[in-house]
Amino acid sequence: MKATIDEALRCKETGEERVIFFNNSGHGHFDLASYDAYHQGKLVDYEYPAELVKQSLANLPKVG
Repeated sequence: MKATIDEALRCKETGEERVIFFNNSGHGHFDLASYDAYHQGKLVDYEYPAELVKQSLANLPKVG
């Protein structure tokens, strides 16, 4: 959020007209537990298997 506000203020100062898109989704309940685990050194660094990534990407619809 801060970067969005900073960019808007910069544009206001320079007079630059710009569309700034910011997406804020979710309520954060799940994020808070992850932040807590990270700061306690308990967050597991899981690397998703490359083969599963390939399979998922193969199932995406083709967009022109």
